[in-house]
Amino acid sequence: MSREIRIPGPDHPIEISRNPGLVRVVARLGGEVVAETTSAFTLREAGYPPVHYIPLADVDQKLLARTNTHTYCPYKGEASYYSLVTPVSVITDTVWVYEEPYEAVAEIAGHVAFYPEHVQITVSETAADQ
Repeated sequence: MSREIRIPGPDHPIEISRNPGLVRVVARLGGEVVAETTSAFTLREAGYPPVHYIPLADVDQKLLARTNTHTYCPYKGEASYYSLVTPVSVITDTVWVYEEPYEAVAEIAGHVAFYPEHVQITVSETAADQ
């Protein structure tokens, strides 16, 4: 089965920019720091809220468990998912990654994003703000 691939453009813009601030992700249940980085990208897509993509290397790997879930976006490619596993909860499919994103969004390869209803994401101007 072939999948439709779409290129971002005026009808569906996608902009990716380096986020110069400190991005911290904290689990809403339990308060564990899940990720902290100064190397995030912010992806702005059409009318959707901005999404912070964090290098997988800057995520606490002990809190992630790969799932069998996959979704498809014609602009970005196939996403794979992780559950967030903390001492107080397991939140299924709350983290996603495009391991082989399409060329138009290649910068997000090796980066993960989080559903904000399950984590608190804060962005500081600089690491010194913390």
